[in-house]
Amino acid sequence: MHRCFLIRNAEIVLTMDDDRREIAGGDILVRDGVIEAVGQGLYDDDAQIVDARGCLVTPGLVNTHHHLYQTLTRAVPAGQDALLFGWLKTLYPIWARFGPEHMYVSALTGLAELALSGCSTTSDHLYLFPNGARLDDTIAAAQAVGMRFHATRGAMSIGESLGGLPPDSLVEREADILDDCIRVIDAFHDPKPGAMVRVGVAPCSPFSVSRELMRDAALLARDKGVMMHTHLAENDEDVAYSLEKFGCRPGQYAEELGWTGPDVWHAHCVKLDGREIDLFARTRTGVAHCPCSNCRLGSGIAPVRAMRDAGVKVGLGVDGSASNDSGNLIAEARQALLLQRVAFGADRMSAREALEIATRGGAEVLGRDDIGRLAPGTRADIAIWDMSGAEAAGSWDKAALLLAGPMAVTHLFVEGRQVVADGRVATIDLAGTLSRQTRLAAALAAG
Repeated sequence: MHRCFLIRNAEIVLTMDDDRREIAGGDILVRDGVIEAVGQGLYDDDAQIVDARGCLVTPGLVNTHHHLYQTLTRAVPAGQDALLFGWLKTLYPIWARFGPEHMYVSALTGLAELALSGCSTTSDHLYLFPNGARLDDTIAAAQAVGMRFHATRGAMSIGESLGGLPPDSLVEREADILDDCIRVIDAFHDPKPGAMVRVGVAPCSPFSVSRELMRDAALLARDKGVMMHTHLAENDEDVAYSLEKFGCRPGQYAEELGWTGPDVWHAHCVKLDGREIDLFARTRTGVAHCPCSNCRLGSGIAPVRAMRDAGVKVGLGVDGSASNDSGNLIAEARQALLLQRVAFGADRMSAREALEIATRGGAEVLGRDDIGRLAPGTRADIAIWDMSGAEAAGSWDKAALLLAGPMAVTHLFVEGRQVVADGRVATIDLAGTLSRQTRLAAALAAG
C-alpha cells in the first residue's frame, strides 16, 4: 500500500474513540502507518484512494488469547465431548509429536483465519516446545502474515509423575524455562509504540507449573518490563484443584504469587466470584474472555457483565482451535454478546459494547493505547466490512455489525499495510499453506 492513503466515503466509520463517534460518510487519512485524520470530506493530493462506499469501517479486532499450534488438531474425535482436563489428556500425546514445521504452518493458518475475520492484533500462548520447536517459529509466521503479534513464552514443568496433567515428555526444567524467557524477550520484544512484536511470560496454568515458577516468572517479567499471562478459573475442575492443592481460590492464589496488576491478564476466568472480580478491578488485572471455547468444553458462562460493571479490563480470545474449533474473532464477539444476554437479560449487553470489547477492550488488556481505536495518532489497524451482501441486506443499523453483518472482512490494514484485500489474504500463499497444513494434520491423524 502507498505510504499515504485515504479511505473515503464509508457508510459508517465506527471509531471506538473516547467519544465513541460514529461518522456517516466518513473518511480516514493514513500516513506512514499512522492515522492522521478521521472525519468527513478529507483530501490529500498524495493519497491513494480506498473506496469504502457501502462499507462499515472499524478498528482492527484484537485477540487476547490463542494457541495457534492447535489449528492442526481441530475436531479430534476422541476429544470432542470431553471436559477440560479429559480433553487435555487426549491431546497432549498428539502435541508431543509436533516440531518446528508444525508450529510454523499451524501459526500461518491460524493467523490467516484471524485476519479474514477482521483481526489485526493477536496474542498467542505457546506453552509446549517438543522436538526442537521454539517461540521463534510462531513469531516468524506472524511476521510473514503481517499481523501485530504478542507472543507469550508459556511453559509446563509439572508432569504426570509429579501429579500434573501433562505427560513428562512435554515438561521442561524450570531453570531452562526462565533462561529461554530471557532469550526471547531480548531477541524479539519491542516496547515502543507501534510495536509489531511484543513478548510476554506465560506459565501455562496453576496445575502445570510449580508455585516457585509462577513467582519467579512474575519477578522476571517485571524486571524485563513485559506482560504476564496464564489460564485461571476456567471451570469447576480448575477451582477444585486450586482449593485442594493450594487451600485457596484461584484469584487468591494469583494474588499471593504476584499475578495481579495492570501488567497481567488471565484467560477464561469463568468461575471468578465477586471478591475475585473486585480484586481484578482494584488491581487493573485483565481478562481474556473466550466464549466459544467455554461453550465447547462445557466450562460455563463467564461473568463478563459483572466484570465490566466493576471496571475489570476485558478483551476477547478465540482460544485454541482444538477447543473452539474456529478462530473467527468477529464470531467470538457475537457469541460473547449472545451469552451475556441469555445469562443476564437481553438488555445487558449491546452489539456496540461487544464490538468495543473486541477492539479497544482487547487493546487495553494487552497494555496498548496505540491500537483498538480509529483516532489521530493511533496506528492504522483498520477493518473494512462490505455491508452490501446478503448477511446485512435490510439492516437498519449497519453499525450493529454483530446482529446483522458479514463474518469475514473485505479489507484489513495492519500498520497501514494491506493484509486482506478483497476478502483474500494478500501477504502469503494461503493455498500453499493450507496444503502443507492438510498434509501435516493427516500425518498426525495417521499416527
